[in-house]
Amino acid sequence: MSTQPTLRLPAQTIENSSPRAKEVLEKALAQVGFIPNMYGYMVNSPALLDTYLFGYNQFRTESGFNPAEQEVVFLTISRENGCHYCVSAHSVIADAFSKVPVEVTDAIRNGTEIPDAKLKALSHFTQVLLDSRGHPCKTEVAAFVAAGYTEAHVLSILLAISVKTLSNYANHLFETPLDDMFKPREWNPACAGSTCSSKECAA
Repeated sequence: MSTQPTLRLPAQTIENSSPRAKEVLEKALAQVGFIPNMYGYMVNSPALLDTYLFGYNQFRTESGFNPAEQEVVFLTISRENGCHYCVSAHSVIADAFSKVPVEVTDAIRNGTEIPDAKLKALSHFTQVLLDSRGHPCKTEVAAFVAAGYTEAHVLSILLAISVKTLSNYANHLFETPLDDMFKPREWNPACAGSTCSSKECAA
C-alpha cells in the first residue's frame, strides 16, 4: 500500500454533494445504516457507487450463499486484490454479523489453510476464478460441486468478483482511511503472511 492516494477527489457527504451523488448516498444510508468512508469517495462517480450498491445487494440477497459463505468469497477476493479497506471491513462483518469462525477469517487474511472443508473449497474456487480470469478447468468445477455447491454458485462468485473489483480498485486509488468500527481488524497487505509480527496487521 502506498502512502499517498493516487486520486485527490475529496470524500463527499450527503450535505455537500451534488443532487445525483446525494441521491446515491441516501440510498446507501438506507441500505447499510451509515455512510462508510469508501462510499464517500466512490460517489465522486455516482454511477460507480450506484452500480456497486445494486450488485452488492443482489449478491447478499440472491447469491444462494449463506452469510458466512458470502463473507468468505468477499474476503478471498479482497485479499487477493490487496485491499486494506475491504479485508478489514469484511473481517469485522464476518466476526460480528456473518458469524464466520475467527480461525477461518484469520486463515484467509493470512493466506494459510482454512480449517473447514467446505469453506476451504469455496475460497479455493474463488481464487481459481480470479487466477484463471474466468477460465477454470472442468476438474476444478467438478471439485467445487462435489464440495456441496452448484454450477449456479459459480456465476454468483462472478457477481462478487465484479462487485469487489469496483470497491477494491477504488480503495487503491483513494487509499481510503478505515472507519473507526473497522480498525480492530485492520489488515495490511504488506504483512499478510502468517509469520508477520507487525502491530499494523495484528488482529
